[in-house]
Amino acid sequence: MNFTLNSKRVFSLSLILTLTLSTVRTANAQKEVDATKKDTIMEIAFIMFDDYETLDVFGPAEIFGRLVDRYSIKFYSLEGGIISNRHKVPIMTEKLDVMGVPPEIVVIPGGMGTRKEVDNLPLIERIKELSQASDYVLTVCTGSALLAKSGLLDGKKATSNKRAFSWVASQNTRVNWDKSARWAIDGKYYTSSGVSAGMDMSLGFLADRHGIDFARKVAKEIEYHWIENKDNDSFVAE
Repeated sequence: MNFTLNSKRVFSLSLILTLTLSTVRTANAQKEVDATKKDTIMEIAFIMFDDYETLDVFGPAEIFGRLVDRYSIKFYSLEGGIISNRHKVPIMTEKLDVMGVPPEIVVIPGGMGTRKEVDNLPLIERIKELSQASDYVLTVCTGSALLAKSGLLDGKKATSNKRAFSWVASQNTRVNWDKSARWAIDGKYYTSSGVSAGMDMSLGFLADRHGIDFARKVAKEIEYHWIENKDNDSFVAE
């Protein structure tokens, strides 16, 4: 009788140990999967504000959004909630303060709203913090004015919307503003000219990371005539 009870006890302990080891292995395996996913899928955080320019956001979002195995897109704003532009296009955003791990890529669009947001010190400070913590920062159109206001473009080459170039450049004269570039690159900072140029820059970013053929394939999929030369902008600031 004792032998039977001891055998059952040993079997029970063995079963518990087996289940415990299995659980640990499963947890470790999941951590490895999560780590791999983190390494392969980069989060792109669009920093939104009222009166953003529509194509500044949805142009790059279309390009990166197609690559679901490489990039994930999220929209944030200072207070969260619905952000709308003058075209009445709403976007639901998350509050910047609830962001956990900083995103690998920050995208800052332009638009008429930048005229107001350059004086929004809490937003500029958050842009600075996120940009410093990220791997890359991309600005479209007058979004470069917001990044310039943070001081992170000091001494760096950058460009912006050619029609609003004088205003953008006046926000920080310590930036090496390029009047003729379609998009400019200085380290991890990518800045583009106006509106549709954000798509050219996004494809240029893909070319830098994944090769020119990869970027051309994406451009072909969306039937877009990509201006591949970043220094060739038919819109030049005076």
